[in-house]
Amino acid sequence: MAEGKRKINWTSELVSLAIVLAAVTCARSSLADHYYVPSGSMEYSLMPGDRVFVDKTAYGVRIPLTKIDMFGAASPHRGDIAIFYSPRDGVRLIKRLVAVGGDSVSLVNGQLKINGQPLGDRQVEHFGEHDALLNLRDGGGDDIQDMQIPPGKVLAIGDHRGNSLDARSWGLIDERDLYGRAVAIYYRSSEVELRWSSPLKSLKALLDGFVWKPL
Repeated sequence: MAEGKRKINWTSELVSLAIVLAAVTCARSSLADHYYVPSGSMEYSLMPGDRVFVDKTAYGVRIPLTKIDMFGAASPHRGDIAIFYSPRDGVRLIKRLVAVGGDSVSLVNGQLKINGQPLGDRQVEHFGEHDALLNLRDGGGDDIQDMQIPPGKVLAIGDHRGNSLDARSWGLIDERDLYGRAVAIYYRSSEVELRWSSPLKSLKALLDGFVWKPL
């Protein structure tokens, strides 16, 4: 009898574990995630090796693994740093949404004008609450002349204007294809200096890499 009870308990534990794992998977799929910045295309706002926290509810809460909204569908805002899949090859990318539906955009020598208004200088551009820290060391990349953004579309460009494969190569993307919004940097590996001769100092350096820098 005791052995039978033990089997029932094991079954109950396995079912509970399966439910927990399913809940975690759904939460990760629908609510939040993280992203590792692989390149310098978003310098100096984001640096290679940065890890960012991603709010997957920013543009609506969706049924896991689909683009179907359960509730709270929301439009992106100019200046958001968004994660999405490249229209060219399906690789997940991170870029700044510099313009949304209804905007008129010009980009000359790496500097933006939205609806005829310049957004800043060669160091920083202002998108309301968001500041883009530009890297124009490699020039401004391809120019854009008076582009009109249709409703439901966004223009995504890197802050490192001369070294970013972005919408200037593969065009506008649909709002519905946005995966989530980068909320903050939570780990900055570029600020970590490892010293293999001193394991304790290396451990402290690794821990010092944890930050919370809102974007």
